[in-house]
Amino acid sequence: MKKAGILNRRLSGALAELGHGDGVLVCDAGMPIPDGPRVVDLAFRAGVPSFAEVLDGLLAELVVEGATAATEVREANPGAATLLDGHFPGLALVSHEELKELTTGARLVVRTGEARPYANVLLRCGVFF
Repeated sequence: MKKAGILNRRLSGALAELGHGDGVLVCDAGMPIPDGPRVVDLAFRAGVPSFAEVLDGLLAELVVEGATAATEVREANPGAATLLDGHFPGLALVSHEELKELTTGARLVVRTGEARPYANVLLRCGVFF
């Protein structure tokens, strides 16, 4: 049994299968999830687990070379925008509609219980060497 890091076996296994360039969408409870990507749904109740908690846990285990979020996050959810800017100085912004389109190419979707709008980010996996 693992004693640290991500304990959810489905999520831990899915992370181990990722490679350089793979996309991982971390999303709020309301984000539409397309057919195709593997989905690990962590949502339990509104707000649980939060977008910030899940993102921090994922970033402790993943190498990320880029991130994309919706432009709308700046106005609609300043807290999430500040969080994303703190983690990703080169954060790319696209329309929410374009982010949904990009999600179809993701390898993994991690759904949180976040109940604030536009708390979504598409991560691009890097390599540790």
